[in-house]
Amino acid sequence: MTATSDALDLKQGVFKQRSAAAIARSLKRSAEQSHRRKSDPYRSAMSMLVFYINRGGKNLSASRRRTLEAAKDELRKVFGKAG
Repeated sequence: MTATSDALDLKQGVFKQRSAAAIARSLKRSAEQSHRRKSDPYRSAMSMLVFYINRGGKNLSASRRRTLEAAKDELRKVFGKAG
């Protein structure tokens, strides 16, 4: 991400947290506080998570990938989009 992009300003180490719920809460907080995002907070947060998973690709361990995939479900919950 670059300084001039519309990417969220994330807390350092957000994707390294062990808990999927903690990752989701941090992404939600960052998305809601950001003034640079172009879409709604949920879409911005989910986009950053998916971007990180896709960029990590084969370099992510199986357990890390599971945690990050679980964070997607947690993100849906914290935004009230579960369904």
